Amino acid sequence: MTIEAGSSPGATEWFQRARRLREEQLGRLAQLGELVNGISRLVHMLQCERGASNVWLCSQGKLYAPECKASRALVDENLAALYRLFNQPLPGSTLCERIASALHCLETLTVLRDGVTGRSVTAPQAMEHYSRILRHLLSIVPQLSDSIDDPHIAGRFVALYSLMQGKELVGQERALGAIGFTQGFFDDETRQRLVDRIDGQQACFEVFISHCTPDVQETFTFNCLPDLETEKLRREACTRQPPADNGDTALKWFALQTARLEHLRTLEEVAIADLMTAVEERRGSKNLHVADEHDDILTRFPDKPLLPLVRQQAREIEQLSRQLASLRDTLEERKTIDKAKSVLMTHQNMSEEQAWTALRKMAMDKNQRMVDIARALLTVKNLWNVPPGE
Repeated sequence: MTIEAGSSPGATEWFQRARRLREEQLGRLAQLGELVNGISRLVHMLQCERGASNVWLCSQGKLYAPECKASRALVDENLAALYRLFNQPLPGSTLCERIASALHCLETLTVLRDGVTGRSVTAPQAMEHYSRILRHLLSIVPQLSDSIDDPHIAGRFVALYSLMQGKELVGQERALGAIGFTQGFFDDETRQRLVDRIDGQQACFEVFISHCTPDVQETFTFNCLPDLETEKLRREACTRQPPADNGDTALKWFALQTARLEHLRTLEEVAIADLMTAVEERRGSKNLHVADEHDDILTRFPDKPLLPLVRQQAREIEQLSRQLASLRDTLEERKTIDKAKSVLMTHQNMSEEQAWTALRKMAMDKNQRMVDIARALLTVKNLWNVPPGE
C-alpha cells in the first residue's frame, strides 16, 4: 500500500482534531479562571485569619480580637462564593479529588475557630491546622493546568502558581514570627522553621520572576521584597531573643509582613488577569489555524512545557535538601555564637547586645566569620583567669 506523504486526508483530519481539542482546552481554562481567582481570594483571607489568630492566642486574648472577628467574616464570605463556583462542571478525577480533600479540611474550620476562641489550642497547633487547610486549597490550582500544552499559557500558569506558593510561605513566616515575638522567645525549632520558610519563598519567587514580564518583575522588586526593617527583625528572630515589650515588636512585625502580603495579593491579581488575557488572546489567535505540510509542529510546540518544569522542580527539591543540611550546620553555628556571647556576658559583665556587638567587631577586625571567633573564644575560655565582673 502506498501512502502519499503530506497530503493524506487522514493527516488533515488529525490536524483539525488537534485544533478543536486545543480550542476546547483553552475554553475550559477560560471558564476555570474565575475558580482560580476564587481560590486565591479565599487563601488570602485564611492567611489573614491565621495571622490574627496566632497573635490572639500568643497574647492570651489581649490583642487582635477585632481582627480575628473581621477576618473570619471575610473568610466565610469568600468560602460561600467558592462553594458556588464548585457547582460548575469540572474536568478530571484528580481535580475532583483535590477539591474533595480541600472541602474535607474546610469542614474542620469551625472546630478550629472554637479552639482559638476558647484558647484550648496553642498558637503552633492553630498555625499547623490553618496551614493544612491552605495547603489543600492550593493543591487544586496545578490540576487546573494539567492538560495545557501551549508554552505561551503554561509559562504564565507556572508563574502564578509559584507566586501563590511563595505568598503562602510569607504568610507562614508572618505567623511564626508573630508567635515568637509575642511570646518574647524563639526556640531552635521555631528558628529553623522560620529560616526554611524564608529560603522556600525565595525559591518560589525566583521561578515566578523567570516566567513574568519585565514590568511585573520591576513591580515585584519594588513592592514585594522584604524591607530593611523586616530584615532587621528577621535577624533578631534568628540570632537572639526579642525584648519583653508587651507585644510592640510582634505588632510591628505583623504590620510589616501584612503590608508585604497585601502587595503580593495585588500582584497575584495582576498575574491571574494576565493569564486569562493570554488565554483569550490564544483562543482568537491565528496560530490555532489548521496545519498543513508546510508547518513544523515541533517548532510551534517543541515539548510538553510542564514536563521540563517538573524535572526542574525535582532538581530544586534536591537543592533545597542540600540547603536544609547546610541550615542545620548554620543552626549549630548559631548555638556556638550564643555560647560565646554567654561567656562574654559572664566574664565581661556585658549585656546580650554588647556581647553580640563585640563578637561582630572582632570578626570584622580580623576579617573572619563570627562563628570562627566564637569557637576560638570558647577554646581559650578555660585559660582565662579573669573573675566574673572584672
